[in-house]
Parts: sequence; C-alpha cells; structure tokens
Amino acid sequence: MLSGLLADSHLMPAELLSARTSENAAKAGFPRVLIYLGDLQRQVLRLLTAEGVRAGERETQLPVTGTVAGRAFEHGRILPAGPATDGGRDWWVPLLDGTERLGVLRVTAVEDDDRALESMQRLASLLALIIHSRRENSDYLHRIERVRPLHVAAEMQWQLTPPRAYADGRVVIAAAMEPAYQISGDAFDYATDGPLVHLAVFDAMGHDTAAGLSANLAVGACRATRRRGGGLVACGETVEAALIEQYGQRRYVTGILASLDTRNGTLAWVNRGHHPPVVIRGSRWATHLRCPPAHPMGTALGLDSRVCREQLQPGDRVVFYTDGITEAGGAGDTRFGLERFTDFLVRHHAAGLSVPETLRRVIHAVREYHDDQLQDDATVLFCQWLGPEPDPSAEAADLAGLPESAGFHPRPGDRA
Repeated sequence: MLSGLLADSHLMPAELLSARTSENAAKAGFPRVLIYLGDLQRQVLRLLTAEGVRAGERETQLPVTGTVAGRAFEHGRILPAGPATDGGRDWWVPLLDGTERLGVLRVTAVEDDDRALESMQRLASLLALIIHSRRENSDYLHRIERVRPLHVAAEMQWQLTPPRAYADGRVVIAAAMEPAYQISGDAFDYATDGPLVHLAVFDAMGHDTAAGLSANLAVGACRATRRRGGGLVACGETVEAALIEQYGQRRYVTGILASLDTRNGTLAWVNRGHHPPVVIRGSRWATHLRCPPAHPMGTALGLDSRVCREQLQPGDRVVFYTDGITEAGGAGDTRFGLERFTDFLVRHHAAGLSVPETLRRVIHAVREYHDDQLQDDATVLFCQWLGPEPDPSAEAADLAGLPESAGFHPRPGDRA
C-alpha cells in the first residue's frame, strides 16, 4: 500500500490523490478511504473530493466541534466511526504533518486489529507528507481549505508564515492569525537553529494591503539578518532600516523578537513597542514579562533596544500576542482584555489540552466574544519549553497533539 502510493505520488497531480489513495489502500484491506482537510480557521473538515461518495451521502463538510471526526482532529487520536454499511468497520484517523493538524481520514477496514490500526496511521502519515509537498503549488488544495475567498493581504500573509504547529521533543509551537480571511498587518515567525528556537510576532500599522506589505518586509528583513548570524537587536535595526528605506517614516511595525535556548531554558527578547509576552507556569501561575521597550520599527525615535532575559522552567508556555486579542470588543464595547485572556490560558493549560488545541480554543473564544466580527488583526504564538533533552514520552506527544510516541499504541476504549 505505502510503496505503491509513494511511487504514484511522484508524478501525481493533487486532484488524483483521493483516487490513487483508494486504489492502493484496497491492497491493505481498506476498501474505502475518504480524505477530509481542515479549513483555514480549523472549524470544519472538508472532503478532498466528491469522488467515491455514495449516492445520498452528504458528509462533504463536517464541523470540528461536536463530531467524532472533530474529536479525532482535536486530540490526534484514532477513533471508531461505527460499522461500515457494506461490512468491516469505519475509523476516523488524524492526518498530521509532524504536529500540524491537516485533517482526518475516514477509513473502512476489513480487519479490526492492532495491525490494521497501525497501518491506518502509517497511511495517514504518508498522505500528510504528500499533501504538504503539494500545497505550495496546488490551487486545488488551497480551495478545499477555504470556505470563502481571501483578501489580497491575507493571501500574502498565509504564504509568508511557517506551519501553524511544530514540535521536536524540546519545544511545542503553535500559532494562529485572525480574521483568517482578512488578515493584513499581523505576522508571526519561528525557526530552529541548533539548540536555539527563534520566535517573533509583528503588528504593522493599518489594516490594508500596505500593512500586509510592511509585515512581509519586516519578516523578510528579520529572517535575512538572523540567517547571517545577526542577533535580536540587529534584527530589529534591520527591519527599521528596511521600512524607512521603503516608506520614509510613514509606516511602522511593532514586534517582539525572541530566542529560546533549549539547553537551559533561557528566553531572550527585544520589545519594539509591543505588548509584553505572557508566561504560564504550573497550570496556575502567569506573569507578564517586562522589558523596557524601544520605539516601533520604522519611527527612528532613537530609543535603545535592550535584550531582556527570563529563566523558564520545563513545561512553561510563553505566549506572544498582538493587540487584536486583548482589545477585541464584546457586548457593550467591553474589551476581551489581558486579564480575561490570561485567565483563559491558565484554565486551558490546567485542563491538559495539547498546545495546538489550546490555541484553537483561545482563538474561537476571542472570535465568539467579538461576535465573529474582529475589527483588528489578532495573532497568538505559543511556545512551550519541554526541557533541555528531547522528550519522547507519551506526555510530550500529548502536548504536541500527537498519538503516543512515534507509533500508534491504542488507548483504553479506542476500540470500544
């Protein structure tokens, strides 16, 4: 099954992925496989293609909340979907590229044993890699992930960003931007460099395409400086120089530029006119990191940039955010606020949810509070430090939203 699908994938357009998957999966005792991808806001799961759907079936779009498919997606677990109408058993299988949740598979299996479950997960892993490799140059896959058109600035921002989830046993990272289809001036970035993890959030002035261009310029200048060995202060100064060269002093960008040394948990950061990060510790304690801010990048006000440091403990979550999160207005024009935001983070941290799922629920709460009509860009970037040594444990896998360890080990009740 896997070798056949891998061989087919080299010269296969994305439109044939569903058909080729079904052909190869049948060789391993899976007569039916349907591929569902999460939409841009991770609210619904959308069928990759209508081919192979039986007459009368209308499950071309499934909500994440309140469905078994959604639970498999949220928690990264294989879950039973019930007996298949033509024999065998149906399963919901999470579709994960590393730790980024792409969607789910609905797999009909002839056999109901541990080997079949393991084969389902391996199939899902290969499909996730194939989908990831095709996304950059496939408008077909992008259309599946969108329930409405993107604005031009949003198109730029989503093409700019790294994957929305990452984990390597030392850290778990997750990020989100809203309003997903109209985002303009916000951006996030992260990258690993040996033991260092680089993190950044940017908030450009304005809510138009020009804001998107400013944010793109900021991310590009930061990456170029970082990749030639420049430090946090140098990154901020390069962003400022690039903005001034392009716009004079007519546009500016605020941001936090940070790096985490995973060997010892030292977080270093520079504040360029932005909201300070939040640290969640021990499922109950939160602190807002203070650092004298320099001026927003692009304003040339002459304030010195200062590198501040905080010693993290294993398990700490560092949260970066833009003002669209805390300043979102609800009923009576009451802001969501920093206190409400922090309390939400602490409660969901205590609930033991994975970092990606915690983030999904935070963003949902902000949208709901604002009646799904955000007037400003709202971005959140989570980074949880697990410890100085890569952690292969089941607990670390749960935090990342993965099945236990690198393989699949059925948990009690999975086949109930």
